[in-house]
Amino acid sequence: MGDLVIGARSGAGEPEGSGGRATRSTGSAVPSSAEDAAAQSADEQGNGTGDAPDGLRGEGFLEDSPEKPADKERKPRSFWKELPILIGIALVLALVIKTFFVQAFSIPSESMQNTLQVGDRVLVDKLTPWFGAEPERGEVVVFKDPGGWLADEPTKQSGNSFVRGIQDVLSFVGLMPSDNEKDLIKRVIAVGGDTVECEGDGPVKVNGIALNEPYVYPGNTPCQMKDFGPVKVPEGRIWVMGDHRGDSLDSRFHMDQPGGGTVSVDDVIGRAFVVAWPLNRWATLPVPETFDQKGLAAAVPLVPPTAGAVGAVALLPVVRRLRDRAERGKQP
Repeated sequence: MGDLVIGARSGAGEPEGSGGRATRSTGSAVPSSAEDAAAQSADEQGNGTGDAPDGLRGEGFLEDSPEKPADKERKPRSFWKELPILIGIALVLALVIKTFFVQAFSIPSESMQNTLQVGDRVLVDKLTPWFGAEPERGEVVVFKDPGGWLADEPTKQSGNSFVRGIQDVLSFVGLMPSDNEKDLIKRVIAVGGDTVECEGDGPVKVNGIALNEPYVYPGNTPCQMKDFGPVKVPEGRIWVMGDHRGDSLDSRFHMDQPGGGTVSVDDVIGRAFVVAWPLNRWATLPVPETFDQKGLAAAVPLVPPTAGAVGAVALLPVVRRLRDRAERGKQP
């Protein structure tokens, strides 16, 4: 034991000779005067308690005594403990997205074939109405039952209470379409201020402009044996029709109810902009080009050409008189 301590202090090898190692080993039990002086000097430079100076600690000379326990590293939280927190955050985000941004809806009937099929899941933009945007012609919109449109249609719910509970939770946060909400989905044909009509085999006319409707279900006519109009759509309301004209109880069939078959824009939940499910049916839902026709928007009535010509002739004498006065004023 004394050999190791002495060797570490001196850092030099032992000289050869008789009795050299034994003499040093024996004398190591009694400290020399030089060692006493070094120890006393170290105590004086310390804090008076016998501890080594700070400059000598951690450099191989002396060790802290007593040894202080090192701080234990914080262990990462278990995945199973974090999972409920992550699920809670995801549900809150989903609820916020459903309330203010996007919501999923399921197509329950054939009224929008072939654009939408039964069982399709569509995503509805709910953000733009918050900024005052109103439905436009040609958009596919989801709206609440204005009253009596779905009176005879039962809601579809699972017979299993557990499955029904899960569906209710997922539909509440917007991760699954609700089966008990009475909402409808149709295409906007006319908006407030428009005049819409259809007679015989069509076509549907908006403000006198005929619509070319390639989205109408094959084999159907634009009116499909249900003539209507002309109907002046009140401000703040819309006229809606299903693409499957022969299987859609739309505005045409509710003209005897309050609103005359039109739907309040306040009842519109949002615009369906994409078919998200099933994946093989994925598609966007753009506004058809037929609604981009010039003159389709209801505006100030155009002045007939003949009336414009008559007005121009009547103004000629006035224009000449003003020109003559201007020329006389320029003469010196």
